Amino acid sequence: MTAATALGPAHRDRSLARMTGEVFDVLVVGGGVTGTGAALDAASRGLSVALIEARDYAAGASSKSSKLIHGGLRYLEMLDFALVREALAERKLLLTELAPHLVRPVPFLWPLTHRGWERPYVGAGLLLYDSIGGRRAVPRARHLSRAGALRLAPALRPDALVGAVQFYDAQEDDARVVACLARTAAGQGAALATNVAMVGPRTEGGRVTGVTARDLLAGADLTIRARHVVLATGAWTGGGRLAVRPSKGVHILVPRRRIAMDTGLLARTEKSVLFVIPWGDHWLIGDTDTEWPHDPGRPVASRADIDYLLAKVNAMLRDPLTEADIEGVLAGLRPLVAAPDARDTTRLSREHTVRSVAPGLTAIAGGKFTTYRVMARDLIDAAAADLPGPVPPSRTDRVPLLGAAGYRERWAGRQRLAERSGLPVTQIERLLGRYGSCADDLLALIAERPDLARPLEGSGGYLAAEIVYACTHEGALRLDDVLARRTRTAIEVRDRGLTAAPHAAALMAPVLGWDGARTAAEIARYRGAVAAELAAEAEPDDLSAFKAASAAPDPVPFYPPRPGGQPR
Repeated sequence: MTAATALGPAHRDRSLARMTGEVFDVLVVGGGVTGTGAALDAASRGLSVALIEARDYAAGASSKSSKLIHGGLRYLEMLDFALVREALAERKLLLTELAPHLVRPVPFLWPLTHRGWERPYVGAGLLLYDSIGGRRAVPRARHLSRAGALRLAPALRPDALVGAVQFYDAQEDDARVVACLARTAAGQGAALATNVAMVGPRTEGGRVTGVTARDLLAGADLTIRARHVVLATGAWTGGGRLAVRPSKGVHILVPRRRIAMDTGLLARTEKSVLFVIPWGDHWLIGDTDTEWPHDPGRPVASRADIDYLLAKVNAMLRDPLTEADIEGVLAGLRPLVAAPDARDTTRLSREHTVRSVAPGLTAIAGGKFTTYRVMARDLIDAAAADLPGPVPPSRTDRVPLLGAAGYRERWAGRQRLAERSGLPVTQIERLLGRYGSCADDLLALIAERPDLARPLEGSGGYLAAEIVYACTHEGALRLDDVLARRTRTAIEVRDRGLTAAPHAAALMAPVLGWDGARTAAEIARYRGAVAAELAAEAEPDDLSAFKAASAAPDPVPFYPPRPGGQPR
């Protein structure tokens, strides 16, 4: 791939130099899926773009989702046809054109628990689901008897269903999508820098003309000038004309061998739905939907969250899961648009809202990971309306993400790639499913340094080359960037990556210029964060879990307090 898409330390240095010297058309604050999507949208229209992110790409909700690209069946049941149609259209686009290397179909079983009315009711809904927006992007739904369903999912209790319908949605690794979006935006000319926190807006004559910011690695202040600033800050968005009501979603991961199924599972709960989603060698089980009034930088799972998920899934299983089966836990916040009359977050709309906060400043909140491209388009449309001169319309529906071009050809020739590289074909398939045609970069790195072909100790099977590549090409600057997001070691191995941490740090140090003290500090910080998360998960409720998590120093303690002294 071209050097322009390599988000290594040199790219960050060049971007920071540009940020102090240029006046950008658009400055994006926030490096989640919406922010990186907005940077790509703006850059692909020919606008000059900068993006800053206080932590890491996808460090917030964008790395802690259900890993699904889907229309949202429960929104169909709420008669929100427009949202479902929009999401299914985006699903088709991602599957077929934009990211076939990152997004793939996944089957789900919907157990039926009532005879008579439920099968035609669910069947009609799934027929509509298959027909609007994403027709023929995935296989169509099919009806199953109870015996047929149990053949696909022998782990289910026979008395838990009277039949089933199998349908398809799509799956991705959310953090990898965001890293890929950032690299694609860089290839279109965007300047991007993580570990740069916005301190506040810069105003002239009552208009926002940029921001003051701080480079958290160098400890240096900087001023970034822009004709328009857009905020894509997720759960941190608040106050003024756009207030966010964060909703916590928790998922647990258990080994694949613990649930004997050849399909994912979706089941109703009293408030929402329960997903059991195939995820490599694991099942991802979620999720919850509860208000989070504390620090948006520290969403954590409590004992109550974990017990809730275990109870819901165990109601379906012959062989119940226990706490000992859990190998990973995710907790993230949905940035839902506040509604004062909503009693709980389950009833808040998943639609997004774009609003002018001040002259020269626009913010976005709400939405779904699946519709990130539409959200980014609408955000940049709002910014473009405030810029001098005409701005072309969005073209991101025709801009494949990095790694898509040539992916299908490499997949067809994966056996030859395996023979040339000396790696097993299963390893080649795994790399293609994570990097697409950018797997060429990994194979070239391994050819240059054969020692990097080995799996990283304690990582769950990731190659040493992937750790180095995360730093040279994917913008990783801290140990948790690699263990929690570029790889998913932090949720896929039982010790949460503690064994892998020193080995990964040793590979990262020469690339990022760490000395011994910095390397030791990164390992210690990671260990402290894991200990705090585990302590929180043992607490009975959100408040006590939050207090336990807060015992560890904030890894990047720069988020300002909320306006008006609201709880953090």
